[in-house]
Amino acid sequence: MGVYTFLLVSLLTCAILPQSTPDPDDEACLTHLSESLVDPNHNLRNWTRPKFKAPCSGLTSYLHGATCNNGRIYKLSLSNLSLQGSLSPFLSNCTNLQSLDLSSNALSGPIPPAAVALPNLAVLNLSANRLSGPIPPQLALCAYLNVIDLHDNLLSGEIPQQLGLLARLSAFDVSYNRLSGPIPGSLGNRTRFNASSYEGNKGLYGFPLPPMKNKGISILGIVGIGLGSGLLSLVLSVGAVCVWLRVSEHKMGVEEGKIGNLMPDY
Repeated sequence: MGVYTFLLVSLLTCAILPQSTPDPDDEACLTHLSESLVDPNHNLRNWTRPKFKAPCSGLTSYLHGATCNNGRIYKLSLSNLSLQGSLSPFLSNCTNLQSLDLSSNALSGPIPPAAVALPNLAVLNLSANRLSGPIPPQLALCAYLNVIDLHDNLLSGEIPQQLGLLARLSAFDVSYNRLSGPIPGSLGNRTRFNASSYEGNKGLYGFPLPPMKNKGISILGIVGIGLGSGLLSLVLSVGAVCVWLRVSEHKMGVEEGKIGNLMPDY
């Protein structure tokens, strides 16, 4: 009797407990992300609209590269799949997302500021793509960020000063881009980020990289200019002396002629 009672209670408990329901925000996030990506090798063949409506069942995910928690997408790992296309700004709809890894693909275009407005994001890896444009300062709004890896892209502009506000940031790599300007002191002074985090950016300077190169005139240039101007002054001075001597000789000849005319003949 006790066994049947236990089974009955267990069945009633499972029936009463709320089941995870599909989230419309996750559906919008996945739908737009799928539309923005080009999948030449068909690695995302099971990314279909019907599955976007209910991508999760508890901890179970029905989508390649997606991990679920409590019926929500909390991790997207789509690295090294030869994906092309661009980042969808609707990634921000995946509000439960904690890890986004799209590294080692061929994604291009900018990083949309809206795409990284993810309040629970802890890991962002967009490295080894063809992303261009500036690093969005809105990343600083992701207070839980531990990892930002953007190395080996075509990103340009300065590193946003706001990223220094990310107190939990333990890994930061923007090497081999086209970044310029000073490294924010709040990042450069963190001992865990060494020069390898910033190398490969010709216009980037400041600790832990060398200071900005002096774009003014070099010492040799100054010496050269000094010698050149000195030689020019010497030539002009000698020329002026020669002209003065010739003028003086001419005047003396004229004056001697005048004196000769005034002298009486004997």
